[in-house]
Parts: sequence; C-alpha cells; structure tokens
Amino acid sequence: MIRRLVPVLAAGVLLAGCSDDADPARPVGDAEPGVLRVLAGSELADLQPVLDEAARATGVTVKLSFTGTIEGADKVASGTAEQGFDAVWFSSNRYLELVPEAQKRLGTATKVMSSPVVLGLPAAKVRELGWEGKRVGWAEIAAAAGQKRFSYGMTDPSASNSGFSALVGVAAALSGSGSALDAAKVSAVSPQLKEFFSAQTLSAGSSGWLSDAYARRARGEDPGAKVDGLINYESVLLSLNASMPEPLTLIYPNDGVVTADYPLTLLTSSSSDAREAHRKLTEHLRGADVQRRIMESTHRRPVVPQVPPDAKFAVRDLVELPFPGSQSAVDGLITTYFDQLRRPSRTLYVLDTSGSMEGDRIEGLRAALIGLTGADSSLAGRFNRFHGREQVTLVPFNSSVRFALRYEVPQADPRPVLDQIRGSAQSLDAGGGTAIYSSLREGYDVLRQQITADPDRFTSIVLMTDGENTGSEDIEDFTVFHATLPPELRGIPVFPVLFGESATDEMERVAKMSGGKVFDARNRALSAAFKEIRGYQ
Repeated sequence: MIRRLVPVLAAGVLLAGCSDDADPARPVGDAEPGVLRVLAGSELADLQPVLDEAARATGVTVKLSFTGTIEGADKVASGTAEQGFDAVWFSSNRYLELVPEAQKRLGTATKVMSSPVVLGLPAAKVRELGWEGKRVGWAEIAAAAGQKRFSYGMTDPSASNSGFSALVGVAAALSGSGSALDAAKVSAVSPQLKEFFSAQTLSAGSSGWLSDAYARRARGEDPGAKVDGLINYESVLLSLNASMPEPLTLIYPNDGVVTADYPLTLLTSSSSDAREAHRKLTEHLRGADVQRRIMESTHRRPVVPQVPPDAKFAVRDLVELPFPGSQSAVDGLITTYFDQLRRPSRTLYVLDTSGSMEGDRIEGLRAALIGLTGADSSLAGRFNRFHGREQVTLVPFNSSVRFALRYEVPQADPRPVLDQIRGSAQSLDAGGGTAIYSSLREGYDVLRQQITADPDRFTSIVLMTDGENTGSEDIEDFTVFHATLPPELRGIPVFPVLFGESATDEMERVAKMSGGKVFDARNRALSAAFKEIRGYQ
C-alpha cells in the first residue's frame, strides 16, 4: 500500500538521424563552404527529399537540428543559436520578431512555402453540425465546442507553432476588433475561449506526433479515446487524409486564419559562405519546378505567383488574422491558456530512486523537477512550469514504491505549492533496487482515485528509470495488468524517459501499449526531456 508523507517545505542532429528528443542546442558541425546549418521546426522533416535534390542541384547541403518555436526563440535571443547554426527555419518569424534580442539577430529571410492552420473534421461530423457546404466563423466553432458537439486535438502552443497559431487565431477572431491582440482583448473573450478549449481532448508537442496519435486512435491502435478532429496545418491534414479510411473535411473559418510562411532566415552572425549558400538554396527552392514539387510532396502552398495552388486547396483567398503586437501580449495569452482556458492537467511522475541513481543522476532528477517549479527562468522554462489548476503527484520508487506526494497548483498564488514540490524534489535520495513495473502499477491506483473524483483532465504518466527492472513483476506481468484496466485508465499515455542503462525495448513497449511516447535523456540533461514532455501533457 502507498503511504502518504508530509511534503518537505522549501523556499539537434543531422536530419538523416533526427529525433524529437534531440538537444536543440546541439551543434550540427563546424561551419564549412556549401553547408547551411539550420535550427528548424520539426515539421520540416518532410522536406528531406526536396533538400536532397537541392544539394545535388546547387551543391548546398542543409544540416537541420529541430526545436520548438518558443525554445528556438530562446536560443536565438540568448545568442546560443549563433554557436552552432547559420540560419533558422521555423514556420513563422512572427514571435521571433517580437523578442528584441532575437529580432536583432535575424538577417535575410526568404519565404519558401505556406500553410494555414485550420480545423479538420470527418464529413459525418460536419453534416451533423450543419456546416456542410457553408463557411463558419470561429465564434460558431467555439460555441459548438463548448456544447461538446465535437472534440479535437491541438498541439501545445508553447512547443509547436500549429497550436500557437490556433491560439492566436481563435483569440484574434473572437475579439473581432481587427487590430492586434492585447491583454484587454484577451480578457474580454476569455469565456468564449474557455468554451472552445473545453473540447480539446488531445495534446502534443509536435504537429507530426499529434497527427499520428489521431490516426492511431481512429484505427483502434491506441487505447486512448477517439477524437473527432484536429486543429493543425492544412498540409498535415491533407497528408493525413491520404492514409485515412475517412478523410477529414477541412474547415476554413470565414473570419480568418493564421498562416505559416516558412521563412528560411540567416542569422546576422552567419559567414559570407553561409550567406552565399542561403542565396543559392532559396533561389532553387523558389523555382517553379521545385515549388510544384514541394506542393505535391508536402501539401504546402507555393509562394511564387507563377505557380498557382492546385485544386486540393479548397479555399484560395484566406483572411489573415492580426498577430499580437508585443511579446508581452503573446506571453500573456499563452500563460492564460495554460492557467485558465484549457482543461487542466494531471501528471503522475513514477521516479526511479534506486541505488544506481546515486550521485549525478539523482542530482539530475532533482534539477529536472525543480526546473518545473519555476526555477528555470528561460522563456521556454516559464511556459513549461507546472500550471495553475494542475495536479502533480510524485511517486518515487526503488525496491518498492516509497511514498506518493500529491499536490494541486492553485490558479492564484501558486508559489507556496510550487515551493512544496521543490522541497520534495530536493529531498529525494538514492538507494535500493529497481521495481519498475510493480511501482508503475501502484501509480495507477493513485490515478484511479483521482480520476473518480475529477475525471475532466488531461492525464499522463511520466516513468523515469535509469536501469533494468529488478522487481518481482516484469514487463509481461505489466502487459497483462494493463490489458485489464478500465478504458479511462488504459488510455492514459505513459511517457517513459530513457536514462542511464534503461531497457529501451521494454520502455518502447510500455509507451506503445499506452499510446505514449519515449523520450531519450541518455545523451542530454534529464531536465531537457522533462521540459519536452510538458508539450504532451
């Protein structure tokens, strides 16, 4: 049985080998002629064949390292990006341009393609809503969402530009002012925004994983509840349709969208060789034949007038919604989204504190948790902290579960509870064996009680271990146990974190059976993995 204790109080890689878990600050090689080292959004992975062709045609090799929009802005603003990259390539520069320290480091920007962020729903759901053959606005969409007439998935706006664009777009449209968002406008439409986000039942840190998770649920390959639709890039939804038995109908709100325009942007620190590589590459990518190739293979729209969009883009003349005029307005909107607007989170951390964690490893675990309490003062760190209304449970284990510490972060004045979590993290020590599966099973007992009392939350499990299981229950026992869980528990995604000598194959099995995802912290700080997981919670 788990006993409760009183908490302690206290004040990128090459694209060919890319991983969502790569350290975004990781160098991709030294500067050299004919090579462009690019810090990029992960959705650009689908351009690899086009970039391979470009290398053969121009002699310019592109080396990409992936990161999220906000973390990328952090890297540019701090100057870290200049230490290993010549250029950045995100879906938009709008946020970067609002951050003064980032904006001054941006050089020549060349738009390569475009894709609006829209809503996709099955045709049957569109008919049920009465939207077949008609254009609707964000207010009508928000009202239907608030009535739970449909559910949808969306990426975390602090981790992925598609979610960021959706948040900005719906807030701008609902404000109806036609001018840039500010705090007063966001406050005025908060009730409608809360209605809209009440229908979000799936979150992710990347557009690609969101799309894959949606497809797995639709095919019954994922234990999570099915989701009606997605808010994502038009290109992602069109790509998804190619593999779905029931394609999604794309809804283009008549009051506007936010469009990604993918500017390949030099850093002002780039060398003359890099600037020449950028020129050759962008001229090639904007050529008519290559624009058609991009349109056909990635479903993004061309940006040169001599190449018209083809028929798959159902709506051509889209209204572009105004973007916030200041960094403070955007940051305030994202913070409000987490602390007030969306369904709150519930996260259970099953944490290995066995003897093999002694020394630097237990220190890394303490630091990872403390960073989530607000100690990480970076831009991304501020958004990755534990949010208002979030339930956080720490379940440290070694030869057995040691205790369970439960917290709920208040929306107003969260600091005292965050300090309690920080104190509990600081008190973690190492010793004993590694009973992974019996401890994970006991974690479900905690969640069973919490879900019964409060079912309407995003719920997830983070499983962190640095070694192989030494407990009496093994992966086969856990597989049998998991299959017997009721749907509301079986569908909780588990996010294993590989650390030290983790049993990779077993952790992959746990992630797959639960609809989760493995995060690799064997070659980077554990805190980086814990921050990345936040996008999926």
